[in-house]
Amino acid sequence: MLACGEAQSTAPAAASSQPDAHENEHRRSERPLPAFEGRTLEGDHLSVSSLIGKRLLLFVFNPELPESQVAAQAVAAVAAERAAHNFSVVGIAVGSSFDVAREFVEKTGLDFPVLDDSSARIARTLGLRLPLVLLGVDPEGYLLFGMGSFATDIPDAAAVLESQVRERLRMPERGVALSGDLDPRPPAPDFEGPVLDGDEPFRLADHKGEPVVLVFFLHTCPHCHEALRDIEEILEGLPEKTRPLVVGISIEDKPTAVRALMREKGLDYFPIVFDPGQKARTAYGVFGGVPDIVLIGADGRIGHRVTGWAERDPALLRMHLAKLGGAPVPMLLNPKGYTGSDVCGVCHTLEHATWEFTSHAAAFNTLVKHAADTDGECVSCHVVGFEKPGGFSMADRPAHLEDVGCESCHGRGGPHLTPGFVQNGSYDAVCQTCHNPTHSLGFEYASFRPKISHTGIASMTAAEREALLAGRGKPRDLLPTGAIVGSEACQTCHPAEFATWAGGAHARAVESLAAVQEQKNDECMRCHTTGFGRSGGFPPAAAPADHSDLARVGCESCHGPGGDHVAEGAAKLGTIVSLGDKCDSCVILQICGSCHDDANDPGFRFDVKERIEAQRHGTIAPGTGKPLGASAHRTGARAEEWVAEAFRVIDERARRPARESASAQRAHPRLRLEWGERSSGG
Repeated sequence: MLACGEAQSTAPAAASSQPDAHENEHRRSERPLPAFEGRTLEGDHLSVSSLIGKRLLLFVFNPELPESQVAAQAVAAVAAERAAHNFSVVGIAVGSSFDVAREFVEKTGLDFPVLDDSSARIARTLGLRLPLVLLGVDPEGYLLFGMGSFATDIPDAAAVLESQVRERLRMPERGVALSGDLDPRPPAPDFEGPVLDGDEPFRLADHKGEPVVLVFFLHTCPHCHEALRDIEEILEGLPEKTRPLVVGISIEDKPTAVRALMREKGLDYFPIVFDPGQKARTAYGVFGGVPDIVLIGADGRIGHRVTGWAERDPALLRMHLAKLGGAPVPMLLNPKGYTGSDVCGVCHTLEHATWEFTSHAAAFNTLVKHAADTDGECVSCHVVGFEKPGGFSMADRPAHLEDVGCESCHGRGGPHLTPGFVQNGSYDAVCQTCHNPTHSLGFEYASFRPKISHTGIASMTAAEREALLAGRGKPRDLLPTGAIVGSEACQTCHPAEFATWAGGAHARAVESLAAVQEQKNDECMRCHTTGFGRSGGFPPAAAPADHSDLARVGCESCHGPGGDHVAEGAAKLGTIVSLGDKCDSCVILQICGSCHDDANDPGFRFDVKERIEAQRHGTIAPGTGKPLGASAHRTGARAEEWVAEAFRVIDERARRPARESASAQRAHPRLRLEWGERSSGG
């Protein structure tokens, strides 16, 4: 575990090859994972390049070390949920023999690929100097984090490490039940310990009814020194009667060394308590970085906590300490940018608590899980102040501006509320900057606002708020209601799309049920027919032969009921849902996900783009009713035209001089990428 400072990396040095200068700016400060490959303990070849595309957790271990067993327990628990959270896990057994590594894997129950690195070749490639390391890698092959110091002599060491890994992978804590409590502040655990140069031990219970600040620190830690100086300065600026009691808890039981160094640094203004047996650290879960600062209110509950010491922490702590002692809270907002929802929450406690129950509060984690957090189009609506002065930028990626926060809806916090940001008290226009037809099909301000209303959520029961949390990310029915007419009615105007669809699996969906004798199971038929149980749709308990046009996943399963669309004199635009211009992850996944869920199609939600691309069939430009141009999708009748064009360009290229050939490639970039191998091979 880390002993000092913020999340410090033990990641290897960057590889010699640097990212291309034209890549996203935020890559400039990150380290690419060096390429490596090897044989697993099962005898399979594995190259790290084959894992690009989703997050990766690398578990490098020496199977002969006792610490490796503790780490393996933690990694195995996390790895059990890797499919649901869209990441891979690979082990690297280094510094021991093949047989010992194989026995270790079997004993600890690791069910992911483990590379045999008994020669330490891979470890050298990665630049590792420690025999036990955890590395997080993003979908593009850049290092996210490194962990290389593990405490195994503490209670529940494996559980502590598992919790830390989960935090870095943005996974929920295992076994923690959803809570609908609007006041999530936990009670502060009681403890006692000997005081430096004191006769009586410190007991937290003796200070019941008064605010207390606990500072877990390491006497040699410069981050701790900086935090303690800032705390002293903050206290001096508060009225004496509102100053909370500050208590330092040394994580090392070395009275002489602690006394000498703290006096030397001028940081002996508070009582220092020692923690023999690590009882206080265990009670408060202090096994990561220090300083770890815990603010306890007069009611005995933990109101705020800071781990590490970053640039924003002094101002935020100043506000919290003033509130803790009952002094006026200074409004320390960023005058030239965005401040972050955690700052708003100091004063607007109830509003911040209710916001935590909305999908907005987990918006960025959704992108991380779907490997879309480097896509600017996606990120722009999942953060605060995207690429605006003082807002979230792809270059800096400030964590405090992740998610759809207070300032996304109420305006930049610098002037407290941006004048004119909300017109006439209606947030409709603000919401529609992101909830537009491309990314949020079926958005209705009137029905959506209660889901994020502070007063509405506050008035809910705890069970109703728990349901909000449980419903995050679940697909919803985006298609309009209306009369189903069947796919045959679509064929007249859309012959190419119909032909492509007719050759796919959707058109034979009921046949797949017949193969397993489930065509009479209404639960199965619901997803294998068109408009099951809806007006004009496939009737429950009906025989497929009696409704052959509806006994398949037809056009209206994805595009909505066609009754209004085919009606005589009806407007063609706006009466059917066109999907060619919609975001795969935001809209199409919601439509497909109601059937392609984890129970019936595990992993679909993370592979939706590839699966959709494989069966695209649009030949009409979305929202225009006009044929697609030269960039049409290569399906149906246009696919044959595209292939013919490809071979025409290839043949011409073979007869042209080199300069003309290069010009043709520039004019047909997709042909160059997808047909280049064939043309170069003659």
